[in-house]
Amino acid sequence: MTATILFVDDEPDLEALILQKFRRQIRDGQLALIFARDGLEALEALEQNPHVDMVVSDINMPRMDGLSLLAKLQETEEKKSTIIVSAYGDMSNIRTAMNRGAFDFLTKPIDFADLEATIEKTVRHVEMLREVRRRQMEAERAHASLSRFFSPEIARRLAANVDGDGIEVQWRDVATLFTDITGFTSLVETAPPQTLGELLNEYVGGMTEIVFAHEGTVAKIIGDAIQVLFNAPGDQPDYATRAVACAHALDAWAEDFSARWKARGVNFGATRIGAHAGPALVGNFGGNRFFDYTAYGDTINTAARLEAANKHLGTRICVSASVAKGAENFHGRPVGDLMLRGRSEPLRAFEPLPLARFEAPATAQYAEAFAKMEAGDAAAMPAFAALVGMHADDPLAGFHLKRLLNGAKGTRMQLE
Repeated sequence: MTATILFVDDEPDLEALILQKFRRQIRDGQLALIFARDGLEALEALEQNPHVDMVVSDINMPRMDGLSLLAKLQETEEKKSTIIVSAYGDMSNIRTAMNRGAFDFLTKPIDFADLEATIEKTVRHVEMLREVRRRQMEAERAHASLSRFFSPEIARRLAANVDGDGIEVQWRDVATLFTDITGFTSLVETAPPQTLGELLNEYVGGMTEIVFAHEGTVAKIIGDAIQVLFNAPGDQPDYATRAVACAHALDAWAEDFSARWKARGVNFGATRIGAHAGPALVGNFGGNRFFDYTAYGDTINTAARLEAANKHLGTRICVSASVAKGAENFHGRPVGDLMLRGRSEPLRAFEPLPLARFEAPATAQYAEAFAKMEAGDAAAMPAFAALVGMHADDPLAGFHLKRLLNGAKGTRMQLE
């Protein structure tokens, strides 16, 4: 590092003495020196040379003295480290200078060994300040980038460590959500670009805020689809509980959003949500040039397929048994044993329900009908028929009734 120093003094011989004393450091590129005769000339020099690292200034000078210059320097955004020079008997002014923010002081006549030691100390101080500012700028840039993916608290925690610890690729147990919108492709083809832009920005923004409120991580946004992670990058022992709570909140917000836009004449489809929990390979897969914090593995694929299963089941939220079992006080009803593409074994799935609906008589009636179907009891068909007769707005009950009417048995089902 070449330290640039501005000397401010009206003594005519000082410049030659300083240049002679520090000729070796100047030759070796350690120091670069600038000179001014008073405070006003110093301010002009600083305006032309904003890279100046420190100022060494006398107190008694014409036009603008050293104390006035020091006050001006303290008003600037990047305060220069300043060494004040004055006569030994002028301790009152030296004390004033230190109170006004001077970094150090020297007495006249100047002891050049003392000056050199003071400059070296000040250079170390300047280097430390530069490093602090560099880290702060890196942290601010990191925070701006990370805030797109993580809740504010997690983003601050990660940005504080600009070396990237915490986002390296690793295997983690996670809960993941996938969301998608029914009929979105048709909407893209028919809606005016301005309307579509406003709609999608509001939707993604609102959904993301809910994810962040539950301290989830937005791993991907692809058009209308959002992938969310819990228990990554930080530890969240209650990640399954968070995933279920977040799914409910997203569902409620999306339903309200859809109703608001329908009132404006835009037919916005329902949001479907799938959730699964298990091991996944998680971390930054963007290499050195890009930041792409995401997850890969069977857990992620399964969550995506559970989201797609909602289309066949008539549900809006479908979660795996690993999520249902891991969530505290889970309220929901069994969907069945799904044979999902890419899996050789059936996966028990559940539909999470709000507490009020879970405690409603219809849920108990569904549970009885499902138990009969699971046991292979022929009474399952009339049980579901009765349920659909009383609650025609229950698509999952209608789905099972249709299966039974078509000759299906049990709870295992193949979904395309």
